[in-house]
Amino acid sequence: MKNIITIIKKQFRDTVKNKPVLIQFLMFPVMTLIFENAIDVDMPELFFVKMFSCMYVGMAPLVASASIISEEKEKNTLRVLMMAGVRPFEYLIGIAAYIWILCMAGSAVMATSLPSEDIPFFMTMMGAGSIISIFIGACIGIFAKNQMVSTSLMMPVMMILSFSPMLAMFNDKIEKVARFVFTQQLKVTVDGMSFENAGRFGACVLFANAAVALVLFFMAFRKKGLE
Repeated sequence: MKNIITIIKKQFRDTVKNKPVLIQFLMFPVMTLIFENAIDVDMPELFFVKMFSCMYVGMAPLVASASIISEEKEKNTLRVLMMAGVRPFEYLIGIAAYIWILCMAGSAVMATSLPSEDIPFFMTMMGAGSIISIFIGACIGIFAKNQMVSTSLMMPVMMILSFSPMLAMFNDKIEKVARFVFTQQLKVTVDGMSFENAGRFGACVLFANAAVALVLFFMAFRKKGLE
């Protein structure tokens, strides 16, 4: 636990220096507040909150986890930590906890536009979605040899996860494919602020995506490790 807390503190100190990661956690919450309060047109209630929140889950945790792990592998920071007695899973838990805390902070900013009774449900769904996204990003970060490879692998996955819910709103063919992606089911669930809105199929998709993310993560970790 001491090592995990140390990793979390280290990452928070590095946050200000790591501008690309910091921007990921600021961009969508700020955009949500601006769009929700500045644009006055005939649109569904809380349209931008619900759309941007799902894009946020599909982008920020994924990019942050993949970028941090691949960068520290490339700079040999991980090798130093391992030599200092930090175990691989202590490091990964610390990184995941750090990213999840920042994701929830950004989600809390977005939730300021919601009715108070909807905030607990919204935060629960954002937290669950962020965990899945973190595992996918960690899988990419572990598998990639360096940051360049990580970026090339991360971009198509990020585009699918973050933009498929938005595109599915305007295209039925895309919706038929996107419905198997957890961010789309997150969007459906958040739209109605109820699990009933997604139904049994939505719950199965969320659990299936989580299971696949976990399996891929452990496969990547077993094959590549953190060296």
